[in-house]
Amino acid sequence: MNTVRRGAAALAAAVVLGTGAALPAAADTPSPSASGGTAAGGLYGTGDPTYDGVWRQSLAFLAQRGTGFQPADQSVDWLLGQQCADGSFSSYRADATKPCDAKTMRDTNATALAVQALGAVRRQAADPEKVDKAVKAGHGWLRSVQNKDGGWAYVPGGPSDANSTSVIVGALSATGVRPGSFTSAEGRTPYDALLTFAVPCSDKDGAGAFAYQPDKTGKLLANADATAAATLAGLGKSVVSTKASPEQAPTCQDLTKPTVERAALNGASYLTKALAKTGHLTAPPMPGSTDTTEKPDIGNTADAVVALAAAGAAQQAQPALEWLEKNSAAWAKQSGPAAYAQLILAARATETDPREFGTADLVEQLNALGPAPKSPDTSAAATSDDEESGFDVWWIIGIGMVVGVGIGFLVSGRKK
Repeated sequence: MNTVRRGAAALAAAVVLGTGAALPAAADTPSPSASGGTAAGGLYGTGDPTYDGVWRQSLAFLAQRGTGFQPADQSVDWLLGQQCADGSFSSYRADATKPCDAKTMRDTNATALAVQALGAVRRQAADPEKVDKAVKAGHGWLRSVQNKDGGWAYVPGGPSDANSTSVIVGALSATGVRPGSFTSAEGRTPYDALLTFAVPCSDKDGAGAFAYQPDKTGKLLANADATAAATLAGLGKSVVSTKASPEQAPTCQDLTKPTVERAALNGASYLTKALAKTGHLTAPPMPGSTDTTEKPDIGNTADAVVALAAAGAAQQAQPALEWLEKNSAAWAKQSGPAAYAQLILAARATETDPREFGTADLVEQLNALGPAPKSPDTSAAATSDDEESGFDVWWIIGIGMVVGVGIGFLVSGRKK
């Protein structure tokens, strides 16, 4: 899941290329502001929000809650205002006063992440009941557009893909809904869909990986973006995950009867090998580009670090994390809120202080891109482990239902 994108442009590129490839994000650097905010109306960042407004806002919320900050009420209201009456979100609505209609392109990825983000900020929001209603409506809409195979497409009506299905699984898990209970009319679950994208360990080139979608011939081609996302989803976890224990180097194993938990561990095995080659993931050159060399894929490298930590392979992720500390500053400055959020989540997943990420204070840099968030609560009531970790108790209770399942996946997968 490349979290710097998630917009119609990236979707179009994926359709044309037949991959889950992402387009580069627009430059998004902070400008001076007395309040610390850089965008009007509560939106994070100053770059064009057409393709990622809801996505970057939601990811910023998750990173801030993960570091103890509560987004400003103004920012929460902005995200609530982007929701359509049917519970869905598009990538961005320039005029949120106009109701969504048949021409509004609903975005399952933006909807899922917005639902997760709203669930995370709910307890300290100005109107918790309003947030609850928005989360429930988002769940309802996602269920209504689930495909027969149990998965989801980026835009409703299209074939399921590993990235979209994984983002939604993570959001459901984080807001207290068991993904396995989300069954299609044919009785298929999201996990059934994920297994159809799993590349077997016997595959010479992509052993253990996940494909974005089958190609035109039905072949599954390894995709690191999809693999990082599906590894988390297979473990019943979301983009906000922490280091699992006990640690163990992941291996790839084909079972007579495949399981999603085993497929997730296979995915971790693929990511470990991919990162070991250069210390980071790479992205192929864009079609038509005169520069045919592969470039470092910083966003997906951060996602891979989170996935490996969640799979109990934080040690294998450490070299990539150190590479990010040395090489991500310029990328984050150019890409904006979602990039800073990705790095914060990668740091947290490996128990690294995001305020001392190489030479950067990622938390300060993210907070400067939007309305000033509420400072961490230092009262006696906020000294529990849950509060210090930056998560709402309400959210933790919801996650616990599925994270427990994820831990079971790890245990059962290792036994196998």
